[in-house]
Amino acid sequence: MLVEPTTAVHRSFLEAWDELRSSEVRWMGASGFRESWSRDRAEDPGEFARLVEAIRADADESVPTPADLVHQTVLWFVDNGVDWLGRLSIRHTLTPALHELGGHIGYCVRPSARRRGHATQMLHQSLPIAARLGIDPALVTCDSGNDASRKVILAAGGELEDERHGKLRFWVATRMS
Repeated sequence: MLVEPTTAVHRSFLEAWDELRSSEVRWMGASGFRESWSRDRAEDPGEFARLVEAIRADADESVPTPADLVHQTVLWFVDNGVDWLGRLSIRHTLTPALHELGGHIGYCVRPSARRRGHATQMLHQSLPIAARLGIDPALVTCDSGNDASRKVILAAGGELEDERHGKLRFWVATRMS
């Protein structure tokens, strides 16, 4: 289930961090306008609590962001209240770069939990939240060769607009008709 970031998943969060490729580690911290985080720093329970608060603060629209970053609501996909399986970000607005390549919604599932339908559940559960944020439809992108993610987006009703720079760009309705 998608939940707000919580310290209850500390152990499994660190285990998931260890599973990720270097290109995926960006999914573990808060956005760049707060501060940088490392796996070693997040190991300390007090620092992990600060990380959780920093990730939650990314959604606070009263805090100005640099021009190249946007506010985002970050949710974690958790099983049994303590098992961290993935992360999903809902970007409240799009910069030109996000409109080209990133989209409104991005997600990552830890490697040991992949191919079990978690990404599909995450995307489906996020759509009403995106709608409440005023996003409809949502732009969701994936690498052109990422068949698993393409299937997740299609299962959520994604309609392919085009391919740009090696990314497939889909629009997904967030409001049920």
